[in-house]
Amino acid sequence: MSKDRSLPQRVTVVNVERQSPTVKLLRLAPVPWRPKQRGAPLFHPGQFVMVGELGYGEVPLGALSPPTATDYVEVAVRKVGNVTGHLHTLASGDSVMLRGPYGNGFPLDRFTGKDVVMVTGGCGIPPIAALVEHIIANREQFGRVSLLYGAKTPDELLLKKRMKEWQRHDITVLTTIDQPAPSWRGPVGFVPTLIPNARVNGAQAVAAVCGPTPMVRALASALNGIGITNERIFVSTERAMHCGIGKCQHCTIGDRYVCMDGPVFTLDWLEKCWDG
Repeated sequence: MSKDRSLPQRVTVVNVERQSPTVKLLRLAPVPWRPKQRGAPLFHPGQFVMVGELGYGEVPLGALSPPTATDYVEVAVRKVGNVTGHLHTLASGDSVMLRGPYGNGFPLDRFTGKDVVMVTGGCGIPPIAALVEHIIANREQFGRVSLLYGAKTPDELLLKKRMKEWQRHDITVLTTIDQPAPSWRGPVGFVPTLIPNARVNGAQAVAAVCGPTPMVRALASALNGIGITNERIFVSTERAMHCGIGKCQHCTIGDRYVCMDGPVFTLDWLEKCWDG
């Protein structure tokens, strides 16, 4: 297989799982890259891949499978346009184009030995899911860990089965929905309302966040309230990434490219550069 990660390679869809009315999880194999070191992870939590098809285009998607998986990568695809609409037609045995992985991922060295709180909403769960899998694989290296996850409705909460499994590894999982629903017995409200319930010591904790700018700003205020400062809040930013290799300049933020220098930045740096 080609070692040039800028070139898409054809892979097989080995499994399709519907996660919500608009989101499907695709497992793709074999990955068209190999780690430089034997036994190293296939990607770093927070990195993304480009998935698409000739004649349709491609989209950036956060890798959500366990980074230690030996030969596959999983992505969650929300149906919102032409490319994702095509990806939603795929079934097991079909093929698709894949390239990557790209970006920096979460700085795991700054998470080691710390309490960790991860906060996201809706389709922001993929990079956080990969981080959870990394923590579970190295559980002894981390303190108390909480995942706070919100969605508009119960049906839009993704990875429900995996969240139950994560809890068996001493991961506190708290979920909420925006508005009351007949079948819902859990918390109601936006995800920042869960932060005071995070079972972490904020004075020495780090936070991993994924979501749109308004949500991140609301989360930052709540995280600051439990003692987590902006330099210890790591944000997986959402930007329109067209090439993934710093050529198209669609994803510039400040003096950096999200696709190459990010997508993960500290909140204190982002606050100086956000344009919206």
